[in-house]
Amino acid sequence: ATFSFLQDYFTDENRVLKKDPQQDYHLEYAMENSTHTILAFSRELHTCDTNDKSITESTVRVIWAYHHKDMGEAGQNYHGSNRGTKSLRLLNPEKEEVLSASLLHFDLTNKDVPVPDKDTTYWCQMFKIPVQHEKHHVIKVEPLIQKGHENLVHHILLYQCSSNLNDSVLDYGHECYHPNMPDSFLTCETVIFAWAIGGEGFTYPSHVGLSIGTAADPQFVLMEVHYDNPSYTEGLIDNSGLRLIYTPVLRKYDAGVIEAGLWVSLFHNIPPGMPEFVSEGHCTLECLEEALGAERPAGIHVFAVLLHAHLAGRAIRMRHFHNGEEQKLLAYDDEFDFNFQEFQYLKEERTILPGDNLITECHYSTVDRIRMTWVRKVLM
Repeated sequence: ATFSFLQDYFTDENRVLKKDPQQDYHLEYAMENSTHTILAFSRELHTCDTNDKSITESTVRVIWAYHHKDMGEAGQNYHGSNRGTKSLRLLNPEKEEVLSASLLHFDLTNKDVPVPDKDTTYWCQMFKIPVQHEKHHVIKVEPLIQKGHENLVHHILLYQCSSNLNDSVLDYGHECYHPNMPDSFLTCETVIFAWAIGGEGFTYPSHVGLSIGTAADPQFVLMEVHYDNPSYTEGLIDNSGLRLIYTPVLRKYDAGVIEAGLWVSLFHNIPPGMPEFVSEGHCTLECLEEALGAERPAGIHVFAVLLHAHLAGRAIRMRHFHNGEEQKLLAYDDEFDFNFQEFQYLKEERTILPGDNLITECHYSTVDRIRMTWVRKVLM
């Protein structure tokens, strides 16, 4: 016979493990073989137990540790180095992968980019979309991060550029936002895709795709890669980028991106030593009226949100107002993790209409800083 045990413990401020008098975790299934121990368990999202953390749509840090021997009479065996953490969203519904056989792909990757030995670098490279003359839908985008560079590549943005450019703009990459960068980069203003560290690939819902191949679609795109090199490592050469998976089988709707948040500027700064500092970005009624009024009077349907901030970020909330009345939060993360940024799929699509308001609320902590902080941040 095999015996399975699952117990509800918590730790105090001295990291001492204590058995919880209110046992809220229930064993559903257990299995062990020569390589794996699997315990499946369930718990109420809110247990009304002060020793338990409520499970919300925010990021959760799961901590794990194990010892090769079972728990003895004397209590737990110390795990040694067999431990770790993982950030995840327990309530983020996973998209079912229903990928058909008629799939094609192309890669947009940097070619031997020398990453400077400085803290932060934004590298820009222009690409031409290889799909021309016929409409297709991109249905999935995957990050192609060079092995070993998982912490170097912080985020990748894809911008649509002017269609009046010629192929000479494809010849070389350059630092973005640099006085000497090519003028052609200035024509690339609309974000069509975003990926950030810790995120997996992004699959569009089954009725939506990113349109490519027609005259109105992006011909030239600019890929902006943000490199984080806080240890000033020299001689790094990077070949990371994105893979776009597409199909000729068209879907009902074309996808786009609406950006909201604080404009990236030196006017946005955070004083040092602040345990809580809130900045708000307002996408005003007038702005959404003008942006959607002519082209999308019936509004746009939001199916996923990417919340993005940098190291001082602690929480982000996307507020939505309709006819002056606040709706349910569009998206939020009260436990923001800089190293885990991925799209949150909304459980139900939300309509944003001309005349609505969006407020991006960014909460920061600079307790451990002695200098002013200037922040680059955008929310998708």
